[in-house]
This record gives sequence, structure tokens and C-alpha cells, in this order.
Amino acid sequence: MQYAIGVDIGGTNTRVALIDEDLKIVRRDQFSTNVEDPYITLNQVNKIIKSFGEKNIVGIGLSCPGPLDLIKGSILETPNLHGAWHYFNVAAGLSHISEYPVSLQNDANLAALAEATVGEGKGQKIVQFLTVSTGLGSGLVIDGEIYIGAHGYAHEIASICMWRNGPSHGSVYPGGIEAISSGTGITLRAQKGGLNVEHAGEVNDLAMQGNSVAMEVMEDAKEYLANAIATIFAIVDPSIIILGGSVALKIEGFVEEVEKRVKSKVYPNLASFVDVRKSTLNEDSGLIGAACLAFNEVNK
Repeated sequence: MQYAIGVDIGGTNTRVALIDEDLKIVRRDQFSTNVEDPYITLNQVNKIIKSFGEKNIVGIGLSCPGPLDLIKGSILETPNLHGAWHYFNVAAGLSHISEYPVSLQNDANLAALAEATVGEGKGQKIVQFLTVSTGLGSGLVIDGEIYIGAHGYAHEIASICMWRNGPSHGSVYPGGIEAISSGTGITLRAQKGGLNVEHAGEVNDLAMQGNSVAMEVMEDAKEYLANAIATIFAIVDPSIIILGGSVALKIEGFVEEVEKRVKSKVYPNLASFVDVRKSTLNEDSGLIGAACLAFNEVNK
């Protein structure tokens, strides 16, 4: 039996999993990401890999938040990691420490690959994935292959400007979709509106209770996300769009409402093809996609 290591480095937690060739998670562990020093995090990743014991491990698939330089294997100025992470060649760093080959992709691309392989997009020709969580990312898989574009930056959509002089946070361009529809964007806008909230779920709860500030924030989040997805349908014409991340998965009715709005924003003859679904892989999609990547690389 061959195995791959899936590593998902997030802005809050890092998860490491041992995954077999049937893409079943055998073991997993999690710890808090050191958002300033990559070596602290990578050494902890290596410690966990060693704890898995003697296995026939073919390589490591590494998931990181974007934007990334996928040609060089480096993290760019991602808003979720700071300090020495920026412009750090994370693939080479982990490969040196672990002595395994490491393949890097952004978290949304790997989630898309997992969805296309074993998730809601299995058997579909063009699978579009959006993660609506702390940030807002996108991944596209065509005929089983991740589409990265001419320079490796395809689908870095966080700063796509949807709203002139709109809200911003971190390095996100003012009016960027992440500043409107992500969990962070929703929460910050609500806080600036005077609400005492800690996450998007609380904002939605207040909206359901009739709070006018919360209602406006949630309305904008759904409306602008639907605009973005309708634009994707107009350009890409995907077989399916799958939404993952805490906002999409934990806020009741969010995905269904967004799909309804998307159908009203595309050409009438395209509306019947609009298929927006929740991920059924939940938080495992990045890990499974990372393992898919590692297995694909060794089998090329």
C-alpha cells in the first residue's frame, strides 16, 4: 500500500494527514499555525509525519492559502500568514526538512481537485470550487487537471473588485469580493457597523432576528457572491460549482439562496445548467486534494 501526506497550512490551524492510495484518511493531526515563522510550523509538520511510522510514503501534497507563486513554490503576500512566510519557498523548505518531494498548490485548487476526484464533482468535466471561509478562494479543475493559468495565478479571486470604493481588509483591494462575502469580511463590516460579533454566524443570527445592520451585511455578502459566480458561469460555463468553507457550510440556507440569485443573473437558457452545491467533503477537501496531488505527481 502506498501513502501520501496531505498538509493543509491555514491562517489559524495546520492539519497533517496520512492518506492511503484509495484516498482514505488513515491518521490526522492538527496544531496552531505560527503565522509569523514558517520553520516553527514546518518542523512541527515533520514531527507529525515521523509519528505516522514506517510507511511507503510517495510524497507530500501541500495546501497553502494564496496568492502563491506555483511555478517557484513560494507563498506571496497572503493576508492569512505574515512575517517570514511572505515570499518564502515553502515547498523547498518542507522538502528539505522532511526529505520527501513536496508539491504545492493553493487550498482552493486542492479542494477543487478533491471534489472532482471523490466529491460532488466526481465524473464532471469542469468543476469550479469556491471556499467561503476566513478568506474567499477559488479553484478550477478541467478534465481532472487543476487549471493554474499562464503564470500560475489563475483564480486568485479575493481582490476581484465588485464594489467601487467598497470595503477592504488587509491587502484585499477595496471592494474585493473577499472583503464583502468572506467570513472575515462579513464580521469586520458588522463590527464597523457597531455590532458586537466574533464570526459570520453571529452576524447571520442577528440578521435573522431583524437587525438592520446585520441584514444589510448578509444581503451584500450573498448578492455580490452571486454576482461573482454568475460571472464565472458566463466565462467558464462549469459543469458544477461547489461551495465549501465555514460560511457556506454552517450558515443555513446560504448556498441555496446564492444559487437562486445566480440563476436570476445568467442568460435564461443557461439558468437550467446552474448547479451550485455544498461540499460534502467539508474540511477534509484540502487534505484529500493534497494527497491526490502527491499521487498524481509520482505517477506522471
